[in-house]
Amino acid sequence: MSSARGVTLDARALIAFERGEERVRLILRRASAGDRTITVPATVVAEAWRAGRRRWLADLLDLAVIEPLTDELARRAGELLARTGTSNTVDATVAVSAAQRGDIIVTSDPDDMQRFADDLPAVRVLSL
Repeated sequence: MSSARGVTLDARALIAFERGEERVRLILRRASAGDRTITVPATVVAEAWRAGRRRWLADLLDLAVIEPLTDELARRAGELLARTGTSNTVDATVAVSAAQRGDIIVTSDPDDMQRFADDLPAVRVLSL
C-alpha cells in the first residue's frame, strides 16, 4: 500500500462525478492508479444520494470506503463546528474524517471546506 495521501470526497464531489465532470473523474483515476484510498463519509452518501440519477454514483460507492458516522467522529465534528463558528455538519464530518488519515478533501466548494482545513493541519483541500 502506498504512503501517499488518500482522498476524501464531499457531496459536491460525488454530484460532480455523477454529472460526468471530467476533473473529478481524472482525480479519482489518479487516486486509484496511485493506490490511494478513496473515502466517502456516510453523511456524504445521504446528502448526495438525493441529488438525482444514481447509476454512476452507486458504481463509485462500490469502489470507495464508506466511513460510518461513529460517536467519536460525530463528537469531533461537533467540536470543530464550535471552534470554527460554523454550522454545516456534513462538511465538518468530511473534514474530521479526512483529518484522521491526513487525506486530501476533494470538493467543488473549497472556500467552505477551507474554513475547517485551517483548523485541521493534517487536511489539504483540492478544488474541482
